[in-house]
Amino acid sequence: MPSDKNIELTISDGHASAPPKAAKKILDVAYDLFYRRGIRAIGVDEIVKRAGVTKPSLYRSFPSKDELAASYLRQYDLEYWERFDEAVAANPGDPRAQIKAFLTRIGKRTQVADYRGCGMTNAAVEYPDHSHPARVVSEANKQELRRRLRAMAAAMGAQDPDTLGDGLLLLIEGAYISGQLFGLGGPAQSVARNADLLIEASLKK
Repeated sequence: MPSDKNIELTISDGHASAPPKAAKKILDVAYDLFYRRGIRAIGVDEIVKRAGVTKPSLYRSFPSKDELAASYLRQYDLEYWERFDEAVAANPGDPRAQIKAFLTRIGKRTQVADYRGCGMTNAAVEYPDHSHPARVVSEANKQELRRRLRAMAAAMGAQDPDTLGDGLLLLIEGAYISGQLFGLGGPAQSVARNADLLIEASLKK
């Protein structure tokens, strides 16, 4: 869930921003609802009711629902890279082990009852307009993931690092979707193993 230090308030139309406590409540509630049920399915009225705040409080912090959705995804992005960086830090100098650690965590996450895939992927599906604030954040996340995976593939000495990096990205995205489709016991649980097999094949000369 969002933390106080990561919430950036927006001042709109000359109004002072809402108190941080109110903004945090709003973002906490929106984060939970947007992830579990989708951004388009949730209205502002439900968010303010569950957060126990007023609509003016919401709009003083987030000028529109679109901007609130983007704020949710920016928070999601921060947490996503924290998990990724944890896997990297736990396996210094070993990109293959780093990827395996990150994907092992994804595989385990897909096996829990409330799994709804990747919030970034879901948002991109919901908003095909590339200029939508939520789409902008989600695309940036995916582009960065692709860049990192390609760089890690190169560091492993892959014959064709860009192809390996893209293959790993496709496996990850497949895990996000199939985790929602199959649930417990589904193919997403083996994403780390399949990634390792792909890496092994890509490193052979």
